[in-house]
Amino acid sequence: MEPYNDGWLYSGSARDRLWNKSAIGKKINNKLLLTSSEVIFCHNHRHIDWPNNEWFDNEIIKNPNLINESIVIEALRVPGNKVMLTKFFEKEEKEKCHIDTWALRWNSNNHPRKDQPESEVRWFHSSDLIDREDLLLWAESVYLNGRLAEVLIVDNEQAVVTYNITSENPQGELEALSQVILDEIAGFKRTIIDNERVFVNYENQWPYDQIGIDYGGGRIIDDISEKLIMENRELWSPEVSVFSDLLSRGLHPRPGFKYGTLWRCYDQKIGTDHAPWLIVNPSNQTINWENACLASRLASGVNKIWLQPLKINEEWNYLGIIRPPANSRWTNPIKK
Repeated sequence: MEPYNDGWLYSGSARDRLWNKSAIGKKINNKLLLTSSEVIFCHNHRHIDWPNNEWFDNEIIKNPNLINESIVIEALRVPGNKVMLTKFFEKEEKEKCHIDTWALRWNSNNHPRKDQPESEVRWFHSSDLIDREDLLLWAESVYLNGRLAEVLIVDNEQAVVTYNITSENPQGELEALSQVILDEIAGFKRTIIDNERVFVNYENQWPYDQIGIDYGGGRIIDDISEKLIMENRELWSPEVSVFSDLLSRGLHPRPGFKYGTLWRCYDQKIGTDHAPWLIVNPSNQTINWENACLASRLASGVNKIWLQPLKINEEWNYLGIIRPPANSRWTNPIKK
């Protein structure tokens, strides 16, 4: 094996088998160009010798992320997926995927020489902070390419978990909030009952089920709802603005305290079905992958989608971080 273009050219007898069967590396003339992480995979799983005795020690000095990259490749390839890293893509190949995509993935029955990839892949360490806008725009671009947007997360135990990234558009069947309704509610008598809630007395019928909770012949309204009703729009916090957006979509947000989120969100009248979404507080801008993975796993366990709101061009967008089906959760064999 010899160094070439920040990679390694392999000319051994297994080169054709590595490409034809497993789509490992990139064919150059009659040789196979491998990234350093692919060299590690071939050494551990295809019985290929190191380029030299000091190779591994030297490579992890050059690339501190090399061990994590090799673990991600292992998680993808051990189940049989074909993976092509974008590192050595030519210009025309790069134009077929997003600039931030680390690899393309094919399932075990397909091959890059004849089939389109199933997904575009990125990886992160569990301690990395999430850049919501970057992730959302990447997922939207990948979706337009007709592919899944997959992220693999590596923790300090070198364990890997997989999540699908989506741009969600939650919509409901309920009446959207109008200014007429807000004005009517604003005219009712209100009593402050604690620092964050008011009790509203009203006659006849409450005009809008999605605001407040019935209690003792009146309605208890939380701080976010009260500011939506009484405050000027220019003074709204991100929480109030998202709450308004959810109501405009025909949804019914209710407190998500027991799920560790700001709201759980119904798309139909409460009692008809479970709430499909959990909505994170939009003011919480610093969240890492460790916390996101925990929250997404919890949401998956109760058949809900965990959404993070973010504002782009004055409109609210919703980033979904979703635990995939059991047959698409790429992980790695952990060696103790």
